Amino acid sequence: MATQLKNLSDFSNTEIPSAAPYKFGIVVAEWNAEITKALYDGAYQSLISNGALPENIFNYSVPGSFELTSGADLMLKNLKLDAVICLGCVIQGETRHFDFICNAVANGISNVAIKYAKPVIFGVLTTDNQQQAIDRAGGKHGNKGDEAAITAIKMANLAATLNT
Repeated sequence: MATQLKNLSDFSNTEIPSAAPYKFGIVVAEWNAEITKALYDGAYQSLISNGALPENIFNYSVPGSFELTSGADLMLKNLKLDAVICLGCVIQGETRHFDFICNAVANGISNVAIKYAKPVIFGVLTTDNQQQAIDRAGGKHGNKGDEAAITAIKMANLAATLNT
């Protein structure tokens, strides 16, 4: 597998616009808190290091990844945001629950983005085990939170460019 050999959070080959003009929401699942905290830290630091103002970053927690959709919907309904980053972690268990949750979250996040015509970013790890999650939340494969933040910046910039 290609991901075994590289850090997925390398943005050296792409231009990242300034995040300064934009307002971001971050909704974080509390389930698998060790992982989601690392994802949040990565996302927040990436926004800040790319020019976002701390007062333009709004973060809220929800109980689990399934609730990320509702959290993103509520944020966009009640706050003037340019993008929302959804951060969660679903680890494969012994039942099909994993499949249902992952599908529901992916579809829900897409639907919220379409409903509001705003970028809603899927920063949800869907891993086979805890070690894979650790590796993707600041470990050897980078931080999916960083990736989600960069995606939010780029998509907010794209929306602003197309809406002018």
